[in-house]
Amino acid sequence: MIDVSAVRRLSRGALATLLIAAGLSAFSVSAGTLDEIKARGMMNIATEDDFHPFEFIQDGTPTGYDTELVKLITANAPFKLHQDTIPWAGILPGVTTGKYDMAVSAVLVTDARKKTLQFASPIAESTTYYLTKTGGTAIKSTTDLNGKAIGVEAGSAMEKQLQALDAKLKAAGGAGVKQIVEYQGYPEAYQDLALGRLDAVVNTQINLEALIKEKPGVFAMGQPIAEPVYIAWAAAKGNDSLIAYINSLLLAARKDGKMYELQKKWLGASFESMPETIQ
Repeated sequence: MIDVSAVRRLSRGALATLLIAAGLSAFSVSAGTLDEIKARGMMNIATEDDFHPFEFIQDGTPTGYDTELVKLITANAPFKLHQDTIPWAGILPGVTTGKYDMAVSAVLVTDARKKTLQFASPIAESTTYYLTKTGGTAIKSTTDLNGKAIGVEAGSAMEKQLQALDAKLKAAGGAGVKQIVEYQGYPEAYQDLALGRLDAVVNTQINLEALIKEKPGVFAMGQPIAEPVYIAWAAAKGNDSLIAYINSLLLAARKDGKMYELQKKWLGASFESMPETIQ
Protein backbone atom coordinates (compact mmCIF):
# COMPACT_ATOMS: atom_id res chain seq x y z
CA MET A 1 0.00 0.00 0.00
CA ILE A 2 1.25 3.50 -0.81
CA ASP A 3 1.78 5.75 2.19
CA VAL A 4 0.01 8.92 1.07
CA SER A 5 1.81 11.10 3.59
CA ALA A 6 5.14 9.89 2.26
CA VAL A 7 4.37 10.74 -1.38
CA ARG A 8 2.65 14.04 -0.62
CA ARG A 9 5.56 16.17 -1.74
CA LEU A 10 7.17 13.97 -4.39
CA SER A 11 7.97 15.31 -7.85
CA ARG A 12 5.82 14.19 -10.76
CA GLY A 13 8.47 11.79 -12.05
CA ALA A 14 9.13 10.22 -8.68
CA LEU A 15 5.42 9.91 -7.97
CA ALA A 16 4.74 8.27 -11.31
CA THR A 17 7.56 5.79 -10.69
CA LEU A 18 6.11 4.97 -7.28
CA LEU A 19 2.64 4.42 -8.73
CA ILE A 20 4.00 2.05 -11.35
CA ALA A 21 5.99 0.16 -8.72
CA ALA A 22 2.79 -0.15 -6.68
CA GLY A 23 1.07 -1.94 -9.51
CA LEU A 24 -0.30 0.59 -11.99
CA SER A 25 1.66 -1.03 -14.82
CA ALA A 26 0.11 -4.37 -13.95
CA PHE A 27 -3.36 -3.28 -15.05
CA SER A 28 -4.44 -4.84 -18.33
CA VAL A 29 -4.44 -2.44 -21.26
CA SER A 30 -8.13 -2.01 -21.88
CA ALA A 31 -8.56 1.46 -23.36
CA GLY A 32 -10.44 1.13 -26.62
CA THR A 33 -11.49 2.83 -29.80
CA LEU A 34 -15.09 3.97 -30.13
CA ASP A 35 -16.07 0.68 -31.80
CA GLU A 36 -14.39 -1.34 -29.05
CA ILE A 37 -16.13 0.70 -26.35
CA LYS A 38 -19.48 0.15 -28.07
CA ALA A 39 -18.77 -3.58 -28.34
CA ARG A 40 -18.00 -3.93 -24.64
CA GLY A 41 -20.88 -1.61 -23.75
CA MET A 42 -18.82 0.36 -21.23
CA MET A 43 -16.60 3.45 -21.30
CA ASN A 44 -14.07 3.61 -18.47
CA ILE A 45 -13.35 7.15 -17.28
CA ALA A 46 -11.36 8.71 -14.45
CA THR A 47 -12.10 11.93 -12.58
CA GLU A 48 -10.24 13.58 -9.73
CA ASP A 49 -11.48 13.08 -6.19
CA ASP A 50 -11.03 16.58 -4.75
CA PHE A 51 -10.79 19.40 -7.31
CA HIS A 52 -13.79 21.60 -6.57
CA PRO A 53 -15.80 22.74 -8.56
CA PHE A 54 -14.76 20.52 -11.48
CA GLU A 55 -14.94 17.14 -9.75
CA PHE A 56 -15.18 16.03 -6.15
CA ILE A 57 -17.04 13.72 -3.77
CA GLN A 58 -20.13 14.99 -1.97
CA ASP A 59 -22.03 12.75 0.44
CA GLY A 60 -20.22 9.76 -1.01
CA THR A 61 -21.21 10.55 -4.61
CA PRO A 62 -19.03 12.01 -7.42
CA THR A 63 -20.25 15.42 -8.54
CA GLY A 64 -19.03 18.68 -10.06
CA TYR A 65 -18.90 20.29 -13.50
CA ASP A 66 -17.10 17.45 -15.28
CA THR A 67 -19.27 14.75 -13.73
CA GLU A 68 -22.53 16.50 -14.66
CA LEU A 69 -21.28 17.37 -18.15
CA VAL A 70 -20.21 13.83 -19.06
CA LYS A 71 -23.50 12.41 -17.80
CA LEU A 72 -25.38 15.01 -19.85
CA ILE A 73 -23.65 14.38 -23.13
CA THR A 74 -23.59 10.57 -22.83
CA ALA A 75 -27.19 10.17 -21.65
CA ASN A 76 -28.14 8.60 -25.00
CA ALA A 77 -24.76 7.08 -25.86
CA PRO A 78 -24.60 3.42 -27.01
CA PHE A 79 -22.61 2.47 -23.90
CA LYS A 80 -22.64 2.95 -20.13
CA LEU A 81 -20.09 4.82 -18.05
CA HIS A 82 -17.80 3.31 -15.42
CA GLN A 83 -16.35 6.21 -13.43
CA ASP A 84 -13.40 5.91 -11.04
CA THR A 85 -12.90 8.96 -8.83
CA ILE A 86 -9.23 8.95 -7.83
CA PRO A 87 -6.37 11.30 -6.84
CA TRP A 88 -4.91 13.38 -9.67
CA ALA A 89 -1.57 11.52 -9.67
CA GLY A 90 -3.19 8.38 -11.08
CA ILE A 91 -5.38 9.90 -13.80
CA LEU A 92 -3.08 10.68 -16.72
CA PRO A 93 -0.87 7.61 -16.15
CA GLY A 94 -4.09 5.59 -16.08
CA VAL A 95 -5.04 6.93 -19.51
CA THR A 96 -1.62 6.51 -21.13
CA THR A 97 -1.24 2.93 -19.83
CA GLY A 98 -4.72 1.92 -21.00
CA LYS A 99 -6.54 1.53 -17.69
CA TYR A 100 -8.99 4.28 -18.67
CA ASP A 101 -10.49 5.28 -21.99
CA MET A 102 -10.56 8.95 -21.05
CA ALA A 103 -9.62 11.42 -18.33
CA VAL A 104 -12.86 13.29 -17.63
CA SER A 105 -11.11 15.82 -15.46
CA ALA A 106 -9.88 19.40 -15.49
CA VAL A 107 -6.80 18.66 -17.61
CA LEU A 108 -4.96 21.79 -18.70
CA VAL A 109 -3.84 21.54 -22.32
CA THR A 110 -0.06 21.85 -22.69
CA ASP A 111 2.38 21.08 -25.50
CA ALA A 112 4.10 18.52 -23.28
CA ARG A 113 0.85 16.64 -22.68
CA LYS A 114 0.00 16.64 -26.39
CA LYS A 115 2.92 14.26 -26.91
CA THR A 116 1.09 11.39 -25.17
CA LEU A 117 -2.52 12.57 -24.98
CA GLN A 118 -5.21 13.58 -27.43
CA PHE A 119 -7.58 16.29 -26.26
CA ALA A 120 -11.28 16.63 -26.92
CA SER A 121 -13.02 19.96 -27.54
CA PRO A 122 -12.30 22.35 -24.63
CA ILE A 123 -14.80 22.51 -21.79
CA ALA A 124 -13.50 25.69 -20.10
CA GLU A 125 -10.80 28.33 -20.12
CA SER A 126 -8.29 28.60 -17.31
CA THR A 127 -5.93 31.22 -15.94
CA THR A 128 -3.60 30.43 -13.04
CA TYR A 129 -3.51 32.90 -10.14
CA TYR A 130 -1.76 32.99 -6.80
CA LEU A 131 -3.77 32.91 -3.57
CA THR A 132 -2.72 34.40 -0.24
CA LYS A 133 -4.02 34.28 3.32
CA THR A 134 -6.10 37.29 4.30
CA GLY A 135 -3.93 39.47 6.53
CA GLY A 136 -0.88 37.30 5.89
CA THR A 137 2.36 38.00 4.03
CA ALA A 138 2.21 41.25 2.04
CA ILE A 139 2.10 40.09 -1.58
CA LYS A 140 0.73 42.69 -3.97
CA SER A 141 2.08 41.40 -7.30
CA THR A 142 3.93 38.47 -8.84
CA THR A 143 7.21 40.30 -8.16
CA ASP A 144 6.48 39.94 -4.45
CA LEU A 145 6.63 36.14 -4.85
CA ASN A 146 10.43 36.43 -4.81
CA GLY A 147 11.71 34.65 -1.71
CA LYS A 148 8.32 33.09 -0.87
CA ALA A 149 7.23 29.48 -0.22
CA ILE A 150 4.43 28.57 -2.64
CA GLY A 151 2.25 25.47 -2.71
CA VAL A 152 1.01 23.68 -5.83
CA GLU A 153 -0.35 20.28 -6.86
CA ALA A 154 2.47 17.92 -7.88
CA GLY A 155 2.54 17.04 -11.57
CA SER A 156 -0.03 19.69 -12.51
CA ALA A 157 0.20 22.22 -15.32
CA MET A 158 0.07 24.88 -12.62
CA GLU A 159 3.35 23.53 -11.25
CA LYS A 160 4.96 23.99 -14.67
CA GLN A 161 3.62 27.54 -14.79
CA LEU A 162 5.00 28.24 -11.33
CA GLN A 163 8.40 26.89 -12.38
CA ALA A 164 8.29 29.17 -15.42
CA LEU A 165 7.47 32.15 -13.18
CA ASP A 166 10.38 31.23 -10.90
CA ALA A 167 12.73 31.30 -13.89
CA LYS A 168 11.25 34.64 -15.03
CA LEU A 169 11.73 36.19 -11.60
CA LYS A 170 15.36 35.06 -11.51
CA ALA A 171 15.98 36.34 -15.04
CA ALA A 172 14.73 39.75 -13.91
CA GLY A 173 17.34 39.80 -11.14
CA GLY A 174 15.14 38.57 -8.31
CA ALA A 175 15.77 35.76 -5.87
CA GLY A 176 13.05 33.62 -7.38
CA VAL A 177 10.63 31.47 -5.45
CA LYS A 178 12.19 30.37 -2.17
CA GLN A 179 10.48 26.96 -2.22
CA ILE A 180 7.95 25.24 -4.46
CA VAL A 181 6.07 22.92 -2.11
CA GLU A 182 4.35 20.02 -3.90
CA TYR A 183 1.11 18.43 -2.68
CA GLN A 184 -0.84 15.40 -3.81
CA GLY A 185 -4.04 17.46 -3.59
CA TYR A 186 -5.01 21.09 -3.01
CA PRO A 187 -6.92 20.77 0.30
CA GLU A 188 -3.64 20.17 2.15
CA ALA A 189 -2.04 23.14 0.42
CA TYR A 190 -4.91 25.44 1.39
CA GLN A 191 -4.69 24.20 4.96
CA ASP A 192 -0.98 24.93 5.14
CA LEU A 193 -1.59 28.41 3.69
CA ALA A 194 -4.27 29.10 6.31
CA LEU A 195 -1.87 27.96 9.05
CA GLY A 196 0.92 30.22 7.79
CA ARG A 197 3.19 27.42 6.58
CA LEU A 198 3.04 28.81 3.05
CA ASP A 199 3.08 32.34 1.67
CA ALA A 200 0.87 31.53 -1.31
CA VAL A 201 -0.76 28.76 -3.35
CA VAL A 202 -1.21 28.75 -7.13
CA ASN A 203 -4.24 27.23 -8.86
CA THR A 204 -6.76 28.14 -11.55
CA GLN A 205 -8.88 31.23 -11.07
CA ILE A 206 -12.05 29.12 -11.19
CA ASN A 207 -10.90 26.86 -8.36
CA LEU A 208 -9.64 29.72 -6.22
CA GLU A 209 -12.84 31.73 -6.60
CA ALA A 210 -14.83 28.66 -5.53
CA LEU A 211 -12.59 28.31 -2.47
CA ILE A 212 -12.94 31.98 -1.50
CA LYS A 213 -16.72 31.70 -1.81
CA GLU A 214 -16.68 28.58 0.35
CA LYS A 215 -14.40 30.12 3.01
CA PRO A 216 -15.09 33.87 3.03
CA GLY A 217 -12.58 36.05 4.82
CA VAL A 218 -9.87 33.38 4.96
CA PHE A 219 -8.13 33.79 1.60
CA ALA A 220 -7.49 36.59 -0.89
CA MET A 221 -7.13 36.33 -4.68
CA GLY A 222 -3.85 37.55 -6.13
CA GLN A 223 -2.84 38.16 -9.74
CA PRO A 224 -2.37 35.84 -12.73
CA ILE A 225 1.00 34.14 -13.01
CA ALA A 226 0.57 32.88 -16.60
CA GLU A 227 -1.43 33.32 -19.80
CA PRO A 228 -4.90 31.72 -20.15
CA VAL A 229 -5.04 28.11 -21.35
CA TYR A 230 -7.83 25.66 -22.13
CA ILE A 231 -9.19 22.77 -20.08
CA ALA A 232 -10.18 19.60 -21.93
CA TRP A 233 -10.77 15.88 -21.44
CA ALA A 234 -8.06 13.58 -22.73
CA ALA A 235 -7.62 10.15 -24.27
CA ALA A 236 -4.47 8.30 -25.30
CA LYS A 237 -2.82 9.84 -28.34
CA GLY A 238 -4.10 8.36 -31.60
CA ASN A 239 -7.61 7.49 -30.41
CA ASP A 240 -9.17 9.60 -33.18
CA SER A 241 -12.53 7.82 -33.29
CA LEU A 242 -13.27 8.32 -29.59
CA ILE A 243 -12.18 11.97 -29.65
CA ALA A 244 -14.30 12.67 -32.74
CA TYR A 245 -17.37 11.13 -31.09
CA ILE A 246 -16.92 12.99 -27.79
CA ASN A 247 -16.33 16.20 -29.75
CA SER A 248 -19.65 15.77 -31.53
CA LEU A 249 -21.43 15.43 -28.19
CA LEU A 250 -19.63 18.38 -26.59
CA LEU A 251 -20.27 20.66 -29.57
CA ALA A 252 -23.95 19.70 -29.52
CA ALA A 253 -24.07 20.70 -25.84
CA ARG A 254 -22.53 24.04 -26.76
CA LYS A 255 -24.99 24.58 -29.61
CA ASP A 256 -28.06 23.99 -27.45
CA GLY A 257 -26.58 26.00 -24.56
CA LYS A 258 -26.58 23.20 -21.99
CA MET A 259 -22.80 23.26 -21.55
CA TYR A 260 -22.90 26.99 -20.83
CA GLU A 261 -25.67 26.46 -18.28
CA LEU A 262 -23.46 23.98 -16.42
CA GLN A 263 -20.49 26.36 -16.67
CA LYS A 264 -22.50 29.15 -15.05
CA LYS A 265 -23.78 26.77 -12.37
CA TRP A 266 -20.42 25.34 -11.39
CA LEU A 267 -17.80 27.82 -12.65
CA GLY A 268 -19.63 31.13 -12.29
CA ALA A 269 -19.03 32.13 -15.92
CA SER A 270 -19.55 30.82 -19.46
CA PHE A 271 -16.81 30.46 -22.07
CA GLU A 272 -18.53 30.84 -25.43
CA SER A 273 -15.49 31.92 -27.47
CA MET A 274 -13.51 28.70 -27.04
CA PRO A 275 -12.25 26.97 -30.20
CA GLU A 276 -14.12 23.87 -31.31
CA THR A 277 -11.04 21.66 -31.34
CA ILE A 278 -7.58 21.52 -29.75
CA GLN A 279 -4.84 21.69 -32.38
